[in-house]
Amino acid sequence: MSFLWATRGRTWGFRFLRYGGLEDPLLAYDRVFSGVEDEPEACLRVGETVALRFPDPMGRKDIAGRVIPHEFVVFGPLADDIDSVEEGRRQVWPWVEDEFAQVWDLSEPYPAS
Repeated sequence: MSFLWATRGRTWGFRFLRYGGLEDPLLAYDRVFSGVEDEPEACLRVGETVALRFPDPMGRKDIAGRVIPHEFVVFGPLADDIDSVEEGRRQVWPWVEDEFAQVWDLSEPYPAS
């Protein structure tokens, strides 16, 4: 699967948990999310890449009471099938659901891959 993933945990701030094979995920992230900074949900196609944001499907909140957002930059064949937040959540969330359940409550997440 080709995507980068950024989120935050119960006590740790916004981090990239997956780099999607990119050396600097922030460049790709900034490029595709530049038009959806304040939207709680987003699905925006930029060329062959999709910016996807949705709140945690389990309703988890951080220590300050804010809903945890999940943000993805999806590319490659997986991006071809994503044309809405709902479809993106259906396609991408199963790839990270268990992983996030294991790290969201840690004091620090594992290093990004």
